[in-house]
Amino acid sequence: MAHLPAPLRRMVFHTHPARMVAIAFGITVVIGTTLLALPVATTDGTSAPLLTALFTATSAVCVTGLVVVDTGTYWSGFGEGVILALIQVGGFGIMALASLLALLMAGKLRLRMTLSLQAETKSSGIGDVRSVLRRVALITLTVEAVTATILTLRLFLGRGEPFDRSLYYGVFHAVSAFNNAGFGLYADSLVGYAEDPWVMLPVAGAVILGGIGFPVIIELLRHRSRRRTTGRVGWSLHLKLTLLTTAVLLVAGTAMTLLLEWSNRGTLGPLGVGGKALGAFFHSAMSRTAGFNATDIAAMEPATLLGTCALMFIGGGSGGTAGGIKVTTFAVLGVAILAEVRGEPSSGIFGRKLAPHVLRQALTVALLGVGLVMASSIALLAMVDARADLVLFETVSAFGTVGLSAGLTYDLPAAAELILIMLMFIGRVGPITLVSALALRERRRRYQLPEERPIIG
Repeated sequence: MAHLPAPLRRMVFHTHPARMVAIAFGITVVIGTTLLALPVATTDGTSAPLLTALFTATSAVCVTGLVVVDTGTYWSGFGEGVILALIQVGGFGIMALASLLALLMAGKLRLRMTLSLQAETKSSGIGDVRSVLRRVALITLTVEAVTATILTLRLFLGRGEPFDRSLYYGVFHAVSAFNNAGFGLYADSLVGYAEDPWVMLPVAGAVILGGIGFPVIIELLRHRSRRRTTGRVGWSLHLKLTLLTTAVLLVAGTAMTLLLEWSNRGTLGPLGVGGKALGAFFHSAMSRTAGFNATDIAAMEPATLLGTCALMFIGGGSGGTAGGIKVTTFAVLGVAILAEVRGEPSSGIFGRKLAPHVLRQALTVALLGVGLVMASSIALLAMVDARADLVLFETVSAFGTVGLSAGLTYDLPAAAELILIMLMFIGRVGPITLVSALALRERRRRYQLPEERPIIG
């Protein structure tokens, strides 16, 4: 590295961890775009348009799933392999993968890389990073392998598909599911398997596990082993908030979809009672940033689309493959609102008081998300002739790195595609991480301003 120019050396070695995460994702998107723009990446042997390659690469790295071309027919085996690799890299984490390679090659991590990995994986401390890295890799490979095995056997034994095709489709959809990417090789996503629990449930299970976040899974595994030795279990506030909020939103989303789509002949109407329940549960799970669909999204009731937008905006757990503002952000804001309505001086839940800076962070993430979605929706409405609810749906899907689409993405002009690309990148990197990365410098105020209370409400 000594031969590098001084400005480049400073960028590599002295960059703020948040900025390094954003740069790493950006570089990976560029690499993916270059590979997908090669003639060998398409089925007809012609180079994909640059914007198509950029959109697809960004969607894969940011584990979103929105596409402007059909994945299974437009891209060749090489192109699909590139997409699958980008999904795995983006879901596992750019800095996590780089750190893993550094450990394998040199057996040590630089402090700057350790801090970047901590910022990306939400590790609790610097000394915890190596352990987190090993566990993240083990969890990822285990869940993907189990899901791929179930899907492969189902396609081969239950659907009569050739074994090589069953294995390929099983692995691709398993990786896409656990990483909450939503990329599928079927033109209609998983509509053809709407009443097949051996396909729907493994995919939904992988999505939920990837969506609750690695910190939660790792803590559950630690407490399981600790309970065997000590007989005691002490869950952290983050774990309790994530599991409780995830369960509530999953049940609420299922009930909402069942209620609103029960008689809709374009979605759940033609299915039996079991198929309706399975379809509603699957849609609720996918709305948490996964992107697969087993029903026609465009045929859903406007009320269902709006409710799905709320689920997509909230997203999944922190430090995992999910997007959105995260369930803990939503829960913290809910607790703060409840405390304010009750007139309590501070916010608390599960016997713990929430720190003021946590409330500020939650409010910042939520308001930045609302501002980005609203501004982008207004811009898209000025560019396309489409219903406002469909435009909002595509916008929230991009920001939440969900990938569900009402069919609008295929017909967007170039400027609109660039807006969605920007939203997908921000949604994966994170609003606060990106803002921190773009900040010119950190400032510390050495004085206190006089206090004054404006009228609120």
